[in-house]
Amino acid sequence: MSNQRKALGRGLGALIPGGAASAGPRPSSAPASDGPGALGDATRIPLEQIVPNPDQPRRTFDPEHLERMSKSIQIHGVIQPIVVRRAGNHYELVCGEQRWRAAGLAGLASIPAVVTDVDEAARLEIALIENVQRADLNPIELAHAFAALGASGATQEEIGRRVSLDRSTVSNHLRLLDLPREYQSDVESGRLTIGHAKALLPIENPQRRRQLRDRIVQEALSVRATEELARPANAKPRRSEPRPAADPNLQRLVDSLRQRMQTRVRINGDAERGRVEIEYFGHEDLTRIFGLLMGDR
Repeated sequence: MSNQRKALGRGLGALIPGGAASAGPRPSSAPASDGPGALGDATRIPLEQIVPNPDQPRRTFDPEHLERMSKSIQIHGVIQPIVVRRAGNHYELVCGEQRWRAAGLAGLASIPAVVTDVDEAARLEIALIENVQRADLNPIELAHAFAALGASGATQEEIGRRVSLDRSTVSNHLRLLDLPREYQSDVESGRLTIGHAKALLPIENPQRRRQLRDRIVQEALSVRATEELARPANAKPRRSEPRPAADPNLQRLVDSLRQRMQTRVRINGDAERGRVEIEYFGHEDLTRIFGLLMGDR
């Protein structure tokens, strides 16, 4: 699901004072010492004095990935410092929560960190940019981050400029938040792609939406097939839909067949002579329609 994203036009260096974005990597041969002292622009800070970023757009962290990272840290140390800001008597993460978590799993007591005076208003934007640059966020996490930026007063166009994404991409992600939470979970886990989710959005009937969602998961339907199957249930027919039959009685028959078959149906002809066309998408779909025609349950 993760698509390659182009590099962001606005780098972290433009947002983080003090050269945090340019803090050089620690040589892999350096020991993973917990002793105090500076590391280039970074200073070692006890893990217990650091708290997570409340605006962190990432909602889930892969345990296996964290375990692999912790083992690497045990051997090589923390290669890239995290970025923190002072918050009272502790430090608040700005970037690098995965490294902070993995360092704890590796048994370290401290971690190299760059301390910046970034304000709260920029905290979410910095965390979002870091995650987008690494392509670390799933579509729902991105949607929540965009929504948070919008709540702070940014328009969709402004959000797009900040993260080098088209306004339409921002809008499409925000629309995902209109789906029920269980469908959002499907997108987060990869059971549904963002294309599948967009196809489900216009379906207002919960039962029809559930039926199509289940078919996507069980039959591995493509996005194109999902869009085609979703069309009969949409409130507003698309331009590609066949024109209504001239005979109102035939049109009622077409509508009934569409509801029954949950796919596109056409009648070419009139009440005296013609043909009925029923579209299917894949072997599983054909088997399902055949069962409906034969009266199988």
